[in-house]
Amino acid sequence: MKRLLLFLLLIPALAAAGVPDEEMILDRTIDSRSAFYYPALMMRYNAGDETLTDEDYHYLYYGYAYRDEYKPLAVNPDLDKLLMLASGINPDKPDRTALETMISMGGDALKHDPFSPKILNLMSFAYGALGDKEQEKAWAERMKRVIRTILDSGDGFTQKTPRHVLMFDHALDVLAAEGFTFGKARIVSRTVEFVPLIVPSVIEGKKRKGFYFDFSRVYWNKPEGYTYQRDRTWQFNNLKPRTYK
Repeated sequence: MKRLLLFLLLIPALAAAGVPDEEMILDRTIDSRSAFYYPALMMRYNAGDETLTDEDYHYLYYGYAYRDEYKPLAVNPDLDKLLMLASGINPDKPDRTALETMISMGGDALKHDPFSPKILNLMSFAYGALGDKEQEKAWAERMKRVIRTILDSGDGFTQKTPRHVLMFDHALDVLAAEGFTFGKARIVSRTVEFVPLIVPSVIEGKKRKGFYFDFSRVYWNKPEGYTYQRDRTWQFNNLKPRTYK
């Protein structure tokens, strides 16, 4: 095994940052006797198990980096198709057939990136627009929990306390969920990038110009000579599923 715009979420701060411990994550997710055995966790996640804890999500998200399916530098053509379809939908009067196609495409796109906040958000939107409130809430909950997992990995205020992500886009999705607008990321070390905010924000009494993200997992299995080209930022200003309290 191998080593958007989202709707604004009110995500509560957690007591302590869950900085990923790679040795512990690998050991616990490959041990079939462990409560965090990965195949079992992923089965529960795909089934929409509401009893999954924050700790479960921590092992789900960061444990995915050790799965053969984790290919962060691979193209996700199903995501491109999904975004193209979503861009043409009228959120006030969406076409039912288009919404059903969105759900099908979203399922395919999730096979490449099962924790993508933007895909989870679109799934929630599509189900909600179709009148399936139960599924709308379930997909929104998945997205919220993934975002909370990333936020729990570090405050992102310094290079030494970055937020840890599996995909470049996840960082931008998290910032969008927090209501920030941002500029082009810049590399500050071999493992960390800085994403500047268009408008600095006062957070915890201090002016913040941006956030640091650890992207190191993306490069663990980088092909020799590979140059990554980022996709354009895709923001869904008008696709806003309900916020559940």
